[in-house]
Amino acid sequence: MSYNYEFTSQLNFVEVLKSFLYGMKMDMSMTGYFMLIYGLILAASSLYVSRGLTVAIHTFTVLFLLMSTLIMMVDLELYRHWGFRINTIPFLYTGPEAAATVEPWLALWLITISVLLFTAFCWMYFRFLASFFNSLEPSGKRSFLILSLVTGSMIMPIRGSFRASTMNPSMVYYHPTKTFANHAGINATWNFLYSVQTDNAIEYPEDYFDQKLTDRYFQELYPLNDSTYHILNTLRPNILLIILEGITAEVIEPLGGRPGIMPNLNALCKEGVFFDRFYANGDRTDKGLVSILSSYPPQPRGSIIKFPQKTQKLSFLSTALGSLGYSSSFVYGGDVDFANYRSFLTDGRFTHITSVDDFPDDLDNSDWGVADQYVFDQALFEIDTTRQPFFKAVLTLSSHEPFDVPMETVINGKDEPSLYMNSCYYADKSLGEFIQKAKQSSWWANTLIVITADHGHRLPGKKKSHVRGKFHIPMVWTGGAIQKDSVVHTMGNQSDIANTLLSQLAKPSPDLIFSKDLFGNNTNDFAMYVFNDGYGYIDNERYVIYDNPGKQFLRKDGVQKDDELNSAKAYIQKLYSDYNLKK
Repeated sequence: MSYNYEFTSQLNFVEVLKSFLYGMKMDMSMTGYFMLIYGLILAASSLYVSRGLTVAIHTFTVLFLLMSTLIMMVDLELYRHWGFRINTIPFLYTGPEAAATVEPWLALWLITISVLLFTAFCWMYFRFLASFFNSLEPSGKRSFLILSLVTGSMIMPIRGSFRASTMNPSMVYYHPTKTFANHAGINATWNFLYSVQTDNAIEYPEDYFDQKLTDRYFQELYPLNDSTYHILNTLRPNILLIILEGITAEVIEPLGGRPGIMPNLNALCKEGVFFDRFYANGDRTDKGLVSILSSYPPQPRGSIIKFPQKTQKLSFLSTALGSLGYSSSFVYGGDVDFANYRSFLTDGRFTHITSVDDFPDDLDNSDWGVADQYVFDQALFEIDTTRQPFFKAVLTLSSHEPFDVPMETVINGKDEPSLYMNSCYYADKSLGEFIQKAKQSSWWANTLIVITADHGHRLPGKKKSHVRGKFHIPMVWTGGAIQKDSVVHTMGNQSDIANTLLSQLAKPSPDLIFSKDLFGNNTNDFAMYVFNDGYGYIDNERYVIYDNPGKQFLRKDGVQKDDELNSAKAYIQKLYSDYNLKK
């Protein structure tokens, strides 16, 4: 923060202090890793002491100091130019050309800082601590047991949480708008080692499909619209986006699903605008959030949300609405630090984020957090005091495994499908109660409510991970801002929500290149979905599934000639190339 004073000077004292306080969690995690190694050596020394153990402690100390100092040195200057903390990406640009871009005086200055710090800490270690290790003596089995327990306890600071989420960059994010305040809390050594573990699959092929053909076929998938069909009675409605956890078409009766599982959503399908050919882009919540809020499809071998340096370069529905005067907020009953949600939402300029920590402790009584009925109650409370027009996103969680819900069992059975359907019934019950209360509110008449799912589910029919049925999900638009009920047969994805909404507001965004207007006059019927290292493509004539490891199409329904696969190939190549550019 001293080296990057021009950024630090934009923070006030409290913000600087918070960067240290929030960053301490990651500092403790890195310390935990170091202490784990030392603890193992010390535990061994309580039973048997040799010169080798003492030398190992001295050697590890010097190596850890050297590693941390070198990482810090690169990170100091890297941040000034690239705007993110050090990871493995700079090593993609090593070589004479990269070295030539560094001014000699700057390199000398950084090396001087590093040498001074490394020397100072080595001197402190050998002056004040090394002598203790030089005089180690065996201390017996009791000491071995105690040291082993203390060493094992290092898993707590390493994980950084007692919840499902483990330490990740999102845990040090606290500021809704000032990126540097969040970045300053990141421990450079931890972040670099984290990226070594996770960044090994972030580069996608540029030659999966011919680049010139990619541009041509991708443009054909997303032709320009001359007009759109307006279904709203106002250009500036409040927008409430409800994202239901893991709801598949198989529990929605109007989509051909089982009757009686979600009666409230079934009814809304008939009284609102119902999209009957709508698909999730991916198979996890982290992928669904990015698809819905940034119109950015998931990648076959990962999720962009894990890399804040990439998500900060995404376009967002929330920022597009912000330019139209909307305030944006997010309500979730779980741990918002899970899978880097917080950093992603912060990049999207959500000015208020409600998570499990904002609810009374007695409501945090399930494995994933606060049950849906209380999350909807919180959303109602917040909306009543929110400036209009507002954009509020609500993410539920009760229909997530292990499907524990605070409701007397309705769908009997202890098997997975029954537990899943019972949790869906509860989620629907909570949704229905919320809608009934919302209809009595003062804001209902000027509000559009968009209801969809973050992803589909393999249950209750235990579908395979790559079949289209797993990705078929509901989407319903309701609220007082809707002019009339209708059924939309245009095929689409979660990534299409943004420009479909923005087109109703007469402000579609060309930056959302993977988003089409489902009411547009030239819109193409197609949907894409991504599973683990593969993808599926659906249009009115074709249904194909491609497996990356096997480099083959698992399914080519309706394909008569190979060039009929070009649209799917162009889409995925465009995604690969665009993802690679976000560095």
